[in-house]
Amino acid sequence: MANPLRAEVVQLYKTLLFLGREYPKGADYFRDRLRAAFVKNKDVRDPEKIKELISRGEFVVKELEALYYLRKYRALKKRYYETE
Repeated sequence: MANPLRAEVVQLYKTLLFLGREYPKGADYFRDRLRAAFVKNKDVRDPEKIKELISRGEFVVKELEALYYLRKYRALKKRYYETE
């Protein structure tokens, strides 16, 4: 694959794989779903479509980060503040 976007796709996959370690349903579940999503789109050759898929993946990265920050915030709030 001599596509110049290949490095971006590989980096996105590695980032998502790293973030999936803390996924609430488990790392194995996340890894299987991630692999299936990438395999489903492995035959895409159009650079514009690849860029669109990369931007969707980056959105998922942001959503996962927000999920993890919210989970940490809730844990800290629960630990240090009384419930009413």
